[in-house]
Amino acid sequence: MTSTVSGTEPLALDRGKFHDPRRTLDGEPRAAVTLNRLETLWFNTGTVCNLTCANCYIESSPTNDRLSYLTAGEVGGLLDELQSDWQAHEVGFTGGEPFMNPDILAMLKDALGRGYRVLVLTNAMRPMMKLADGLQELRRQYGDQLCLRVSVDHYAADVHELERGEHGWARMLSGLVWLAQNGFNINIAGRTLSGEDDESLRQGYARLFAEHGIAVDAEDRGELVLFPEMDEGLDVPEITTACWGLLNVSPDAMMCATSRMVVKHKGDDGVTVMPCTLLPYDERFRMGATLAAANGAVPLNHPHCARFCVLGGGSCSAA
Repeated sequence: MTSTVSGTEPLALDRGKFHDPRRTLDGEPRAAVTLNRLETLWFNTGTVCNLTCANCYIESSPTNDRLSYLTAGEVGGLLDELQSDWQAHEVGFTGGEPFMNPDILAMLKDALGRGYRVLVLTNAMRPMMKLADGLQELRRQYGDQLCLRVSVDHYAADVHELERGEHGWARMLSGLVWLAQNGFNINIAGRTLSGEDDESLRQGYARLFAEHGIAVDAEDRGELVLFPEMDEGLDVPEITTACWGLLNVSPDAMMCATSRMVVKHKGDDGVTVMPCTLLPYDERFRMGATLAAANGAVPLNHPHCARFCVLGGGSCSAA
């Protein structure tokens, strides 16, 4: 549903859109999403990454520290609140590259030890492999309670490397195969950047998995998650309250109906809870320092809300 003119490139976003949290540019009531139940609590461990990818929505890189490293103590404090007052069953860790955070193994062990299913988003490259011994110990203790979601942007090496850079394929594949051979619970995050339909993409990934002995079912939408592309500079319709019925989409299916993300903005003394993994920087979406403070409704006042969640059906959680 991105706005286009026939035979031309997609239109640039009208900068008048996504400003008023209550009304769209056309004056219609803007859709908002209520937190019905907190199923997944995400921690952004920091935006530093070993890669600088072409279209990273969070602009992670070796030098991007706009989100500071979380500490094990900060994560533990939020887990204390989560355990006391909420019924969540999953804790997610994203970045940047989570395995670059010096406290990551302690964070994982804390969350696993409290009984949560733990999902880690990783590129499976050198930062992960440097912690191979610690990961194997967590695997021995907690088994499939720990899941690693590896970013494989496409099943073909050349397309993947358009995003991840030269040598990105071999280094990722080496880590992915290591995880598979050592019995880790893994799933894959792919992307739709090639323009292929869902069936073609899944068939391509299935061939890749079979070739390398990777126990991921490409037809299972939880094991192979294909994320829609995001570009907040391209035009996209704003979501009004009427859109739920027009699109036959439920607000309960949106990521912010069941999840929150904890970040630490550079220069801040403490953490901040944001609605979801997609909006780490936007000051309008700061919800407070505690989960209790982040219990309010979220206006869909960002292009990602429309393109990724409502129109794209995307969600970062495994559930």
